[in-house]
Amino acid sequence: MAGRVNVGSGHDVPPEDTVEFDAYRTAALHEAVHGLRERSPVSSASVAFVPWQKYLGFAIAGAFVLALVVATKPTLIAFTVLCTFGYIATLADRLLLFTRGMARDAQFIVDDEEALALTDDQLPPYTVLVPAYNEPEVVGDLLAAMAALDYPADKLQVLLLLEEDDTVTIEAAEKAGLGESVEILLVPAADPRTKPKACNYGLHFTTGEIVTIFDAEDLPEPLQLRRVVVVFDRLGDDVACVQAKLAFHNGTQNLLTGWFTADYALWFNFILPGLMKSHSPIPLGGTSNHIRRSVFDEIGAWDPYNVTEDADLGVRIAESGYSTAVLDSTTLEEANSDPINWVRQRSRWYKGYLQTWLVHMRRPVRLWRVIGTAGMLRFTTLLAGTPIIACLNMVFWMTTLAWLLGQAELIEEIFPWYAYFPALISLVFGNVAVMYMNFVACRETGHSNLWWPCLTVPFYWVLMSIAAIKGTYQLIRNPSYWEKTFHGLSS
Repeated sequence: MAGRVNVGSGHDVPPEDTVEFDAYRTAALHEAVHGLRERSPVSSASVAFVPWQKYLGFAIAGAFVLALVVATKPTLIAFTVLCTFGYIATLADRLLLFTRGMARDAQFIVDDEEALALTDDQLPPYTVLVPAYNEPEVVGDLLAAMAALDYPADKLQVLLLLEEDDTVTIEAAEKAGLGESVEILLVPAADPRTKPKACNYGLHFTTGEIVTIFDAEDLPEPLQLRRVVVVFDRLGDDVACVQAKLAFHNGTQNLLTGWFTADYALWFNFILPGLMKSHSPIPLGGTSNHIRRSVFDEIGAWDPYNVTEDADLGVRIAESGYSTAVLDSTTLEEANSDPINWVRQRSRWYKGYLQTWLVHMRRPVRLWRVIGTAGMLRFTTLLAGTPIIACLNMVFWMTTLAWLLGQAELIEEIFPWYAYFPALISLVFGNVAVMYMNFVACRETGHSNLWWPCLTVPFYWVLMSIAAIKGTYQLIRNPSYWEKTFHGLSS
């Protein structure tokens, strides 16, 4: 198997001699696991908290506890006011991104005629990485989706990245028939057992000038690769990545999939385009991000210790002075229909968002100089603010519930009206604003039938809060643990 590897590996193509290939494979695995950590330890999430972050965190927690003991009421009032300000600032920025994302030029549109007009000679070699682990039930659909991609077979390389001890998925793939462009690449069984480790390993065997990732359950739009080539041709070399949109094919399966579909409709169709329009860092989705192969050689690949490795890579792209474009092409996925499975997935995302924020805040001045003040604030509200607010929601909901259940005097004693009611108003206004954005997102993406999930979305936020608390706890206890999301549950 021919392929190109990262700069510094010492090889241009994997050798065909068995002994040399085994040595190459060992070197590729070492690079996949340790490469980023060895080249730039400060950029790796292998250590969740560097010493100064630990000490600062303990100092803040200690000061807060001491203040609660010494001056309980003033501390709680100040905490409420600070949180209210954070809520309002985050909501205002989210509304601003939403309105900017509504502009037609907030995402790149490539019509079918322009995509199909490209001749084979104009199309660059393309590599698709498909990491999968213990997912035999979706392999057949995956191979059918790869076969449906409209791209010359001699220029398309699809690497199905399977752990070498995942015999059930390997057997399922071989039984289904791989097709002309698909190859199985066995990833050596080694910790961490994460998707980015598998992708890093696969990167050593790629032949494409553009590399993308599809998850095992993905159904990408057949012309997506061609549309990406057009966008890269339109834009300059400073654009490192083109992010396609994600949506779900089972949005009406139950109430949870309806909530999840509305969530994605808002995020990928309005918030991400709004970030692009605002020249802010874009935390990439876990799939359908198309990246120039040369960019990996310059800034490094995925962090195998970060459980939202693509969000981290998206920030690193911005930190390196590159930008990301959003493409109007959709990849369909399977929405989680099981609440426990959903919490496992979302808690990993929240943990990874916090990991990413902590990693890139190790050099805050350097980051600020590249992305600017607005970008820095937006980076913080999205990656740190989203999980922190989800955790705080539980505290304020319990406080509101105590007030409603007849403990008004106790609440009023702790929180005077000038602190409590602004917080309550921001909660009500925030809920209404997000419900409105969900309604608009569903209407514009052809999901008007999801009006009931849009109306009941506050219950979805309860699940988000549970997931955020779980993810924050795991960040401290087991930061790089990858909780597997099970697929094939849609009916």
